[in-house]
Amino acid sequence: MATFISHNPAETESLGEEWGRQAQSGWLIGLSGGLGAGKTQLVNGLARGLGAAARAPSPSFALVHEYRGGRLPLFHVDLFRLATREQIIAAGLESYLVRPRGVAVVEWIERWLGGGGVPLAGKYRRVQIKTLGETEREILYEDFGG
Repeated sequence: MATFISHNPAETESLGEEWGRQAQSGWLIGLSGGLGAGKTQLVNGLARGLGAAARAPSPSFALVHEYRGGRLPLFHVDLFRLATREQIIAAGLESYLVRPRGVAVVEWIERWLGGGGVPLAGKYRRVQIKTLGETEREILYEDFGG
């Protein structure tokens, strides 16, 4: 497991941008962390690293935002309003979580995983963001799969 300490939102976005430059089709990035932890900042950087022009707002009310202007499609999914796997499947979001056709970043991934485990994606990056201070964050991440 790797640890990155971000001292401000710009550093969080820079980490996401680096991940976007490395991303390959089929990648799933699962984000966990409290409200305001910086999940959306990480996604903004990822979008920039993929070459998408748009800023990524939090998709809480739309459940998913798709960005197709970059090197790969980016699917930004927010499961905050969904409590169970059954609700996620009923909302039609399962394809983003199993075999994304591009890069899927899922906020509140624990709603899909339940008690733990790794989803069935080609490559999965599990990310936990912890608030250390007003602008400081500890970003823990680990990769699984191919």
